[in-house]
Amino acid sequence: MPYPEIEHLNSSERVRKLLKMVLSNKVILLQGKLKPEEEARLIEDTMAMIGHVKGFKGVELAVLSSKKENSLLPLIKSGIAKLLLGDRDAMTVVGPASIIKDIKKDPSKMELFLKNK
Repeated sequence: MPYPEIEHLNSSERVRKLLKMVLSNKVILLQGKLKPEEEARLIEDTMAMIGHVKGFKGVELAVLSSKKENSLLPLIKSGIAKLLLGDRDAMTVVGPASIIKDIKKDPSKMELFLKNK
């Protein structure tokens, strides 16, 4: 999902849109990352749904961010870009726990393992 598809939404609408897609058994690859309060809200809403929505076992969530530079010029550039564009230098995976078996990540890559049906 490209970032412009959710950038105009407020936090509640973003979480609602993601949950709706997860409830449709879709795995979402999101350009950028959610705000910490949006991640917390997504997890809270998910926990409240477990046991109340038939067959729903929760969500899996993982974020892969770009490498951080330690020298001054790249830090200034990335700071300005973040101010102007937001957190688009990351990728977020959100999907139903009934489909995603495991997510393994290290600083440079992420592996997504799906369950066999």
